[in-house]
This record gives sequence, C-alpha cells and structure tokens, in this order.
Amino acid sequence: MAGPDVRLEPAGGAPDGGLGTDEDLVQRAIVSADQGDGVIVLGDLGSAILTVRHVLGRRRNGHVRLVDAPLVEGTVAAAVMASAGCPLDEVAQAAEDARGAGKL
Repeated sequence: MAGPDVRLEPAGGAPDGGLGTDEDLVQRAIVSADQGDGVIVLGDLGSAILTVRHVLGRRRNGHVRLVDAPLVEGTVAAAVMASAGCPLDEVAQAAEDARGAGKL
C-alpha cells in the first residue's frame, strides 16, 4: 500500500482462527512492524483496544502508540505519511485526522 519500506501487519483473530484478539499475535505484529522509528497501532473494536492496551502496558520503550483512528482510512493515511518519511507524531496525527475525511 505504501511501498516496501512501510510494514503493515495484521493482528486480528484468536489463535484458533475465531473472533477475538490474541496478545501474542499483537506483540509479534508490533515487533515485525518495528523498524526503529516507531509503530502506530490501530484497532477496530473494544476488545481489540483492551488487548492492545494490555500489550502496550508491558512495553517500556514508548515508541509504539495506539491511535484513536478509523481502521481503514487511518491505516491508509498513516502508511502514506510513513512512506514519505514523516516522524511518528505526524503519522499518528494523519491517522487521527482521517476520521473526518469525506467520501462524497
């Protein structure tokens, strides 16, 4: 979506393939996405947000952020900004600003 330098890692679903959010899967996705400049995490529903918060509560590096943004639009906006080399604050802001993007 944003070229080979931006890693988009899915982390949805339970270990058995069912609905839910698995902490280990979230942790692996964060590690896989992390290239040193920080990681933006977006979630879709309440339980996913709770799981991500729990995972982030155990991390102490401060460069992984859960962003309150629409999942699809926020991902696209963040990926585009990241591909342009923008700092983490600007990437996070772009994801959040996508909430107001009109479609028509």
